[in-house]
Amino acid sequence: MSKPAIGMVGLGRMGANMARRLHLKGLDVTVYNRHAQKATDLAQETGMHAASTLEELVQKLPAPRVIWLMLPAGEATQSHIDQLLPLMNQGDILVNGANALYEDSMAQSAKVEAAGIHYVDAGVSGGVWGLKEGYALMVGGSQEAVSRVTPFLKALAPGEDQGWLHCGPVGSGHFVKMVHNGIEYGMMQALAEGFAILQAKSEFDLDLAAVAEMWRYGSVVRSWLLDLTADTLQKDQVLADIAPVVADSGEGLWTAQAALAMKIPAPVITLALQMRWASQGKDDYAAKLLAMMRNQFGGHAVQKEG
Repeated sequence: MSKPAIGMVGLGRMGANMARRLHLKGLDVTVYNRHAQKATDLAQETGMHAASTLEELVQKLPAPRVIWLMLPAGEATQSHIDQLLPLMNQGDILVNGANALYEDSMAQSAKVEAAGIHYVDAGVSGGVWGLKEGYALMVGGSQEAVSRVTPFLKALAPGEDQGWLHCGPVGSGHFVKMVHNGIEYGMMQALAEGFAILQAKSEFDLDLAAVAEMWRYGSVVRSWLLDLTADTLQKDQVLADIAPVVADSGEGLWTAQAALAMKIPAPVITLALQMRWASQGKDDYAAKLLAMMRNQFGGHAVQKEG
């Protein structure tokens, strides 16, 4: 019996490691990347197959094909879908694993399904640890399509029956992943603020690494994020070389927008998102104006830059 075959498109940090995990689990993997050398190098490293063009990728895969995209959301994903559709046959399956807005996935699905090709949206969490620990997978699509990609979901997940879920119709996978990331924003912000408070209490000379390590066992705040925080603090508690700039991937914003649209109060997620914007210097003008207001009404001194 032949092994289930899959084509992986996009070999960034997530895509390449997902291909590695699928290959290590004994599945037949063919990889493609816009920069072909990445695919060639990965094939030479692992023994999996490489394709230098999308046409070659489609030709190498047995029908009905499964092609999984791990590309940036937006134009990069859409352009690859537009290139792949004329090459694929009815009954093939296209999986979009980008951090995509669920409404975009629903719109893409309509075009893909109209061509007789199944569309599955997959929210993927796990980051650089996924290769070893497995990925959390939130998928949306028809029962038929998800059933056919289940061997790949089981291989990618932490366990065959753990860490993956068919959430519902197309769009639901990316919607659940979007909210997942919004929650992540809030949890990270709370941990960061808590340790900032601990660090500021200088007279206690607290060992933040020891506190984090202790909290990992029995505490109600224990979590993987706390594990990662403890590891960071064990290596460096001062963080003098780290710029106070936190990027946002967009999913926190989408979650806040969805909450507003449905009139669901989500102040923690929304404020955590806004704190990321503040770290990017987007509150600089407001902070300067606040300082001038205090100067005007109370005569409080204004600090000059430089």
